[in-house]
Amino acid sequence: MPRAGAAGSAAVGGAGSSGRVGRAGQTGSAGVPAAAPAADSDGCPLQLEGFATLEGGTTGGGNADPTHVTTQAELRACATAAEPRVCLVHGTITFSPFEEINVKSDKSILGAGDSAHIVMGGFRLNAGVHNVILRNLTIRDSFIEGPYEEGGDEGGDRDGIQMDTADHVWIDHVHFRHLGDGMIDSRKDTTFLTVSWNVLENHNKAFGIGWTDNVTSQLTIHHNWIHDTVQRNPSTDNVLRAHLYNNVLEDVESYGNYARGKTNMVLQNSVFVRVKDPHYYDQGTLVTSGNVYRDTNGMRTATGDSFSFFDPGMLYTYKLDTAQEAEARVRRCAGPRPHVFEAVVP
Repeated sequence: MPRAGAAGSAAVGGAGSSGRVGRAGQTGSAGVPAAAPAADSDGCPLQLEGFATLEGGTTGGGNADPTHVTTQAELRACATAAEPRVCLVHGTITFSPFEEINVKSDKSILGAGDSAHIVMGGFRLNAGVHNVILRNLTIRDSFIEGPYEEGGDEGGDRDGIQMDTADHVWIDHVHFRHLGDGMIDSRKDTTFLTVSWNVLENHNKAFGIGWTDNVTSQLTIHHNWIHDTVQRNPSTDNVLRAHLYNNVLEDVESYGNYARGKTNMVLQNSVFVRVKDPHYYDQGTLVTSGNVYRDTNGMRTATGDSFSFFDPGMLYTYKLDTAQEAEARVRRCAGPRPHVFEAVVP
């Protein structure tokens, strides 16, 4: 698997529109067989887009025969194996004790159907881990009431998925709820990341990105439904290129999309409903276009509506819905789907 590198030079262009298709994508192998459908039988998209398609793409365990797992020990053994693996999760696995499994490179961790649940557990991708797919899971209920020193989560650290300088990661059709700390933490210099078609709900810290002074990370966040949360929706700190499009943020208490530090963000055709401070930026750039706001208040700052630091469509292919189309599709299709794994495992 190629290591992380630059995704091409910054481009300048006009604002995107509905149905925009860029040029330099490599989505052909993207963790699914070449003949895999673009959508499931309900019309919900299944294919990879964004930065995880670049520099060799993201294929996870590839065509490895699936390993069927039903226990914490079986899942740990599969996810930490030295060789490529496709770990197919069946039913509900309740971890005891809590554990963030240290996933190794070249892994696909997939839910079989829409009823694969990880309870009181999560996943960690440490420095150097690459080429990982996590799809079609529900990760839930690791929160413990009470102070951290007494075993609770007031200051605790029970994440859903944590990445520390990993690269080429795809998180797709996952439902996160009621966790102990961050639902998704993309930390340090994690890059070539795509986060798509997920539900993040009922939580304080939804999606944190940063914990580094380096401005090298590149990531795509699209078609996610973030609702009934407080902070980090996401908070995107010191990211070289952050492309956010077609997301739905609803009932967000503290702030919405924050281009923090020196981040360069493109924010397109997203929907903000009852969100305080829908979007704002610090020292970098924040290009916004086509967004819809309902019952919002506070900051909606941007550096403009025309591409300045980068044009995503010059880096990879993506399908941009209108905000209205995106809202309907996200509410219908985000989270685990009955047949996602069938498009990944031949």
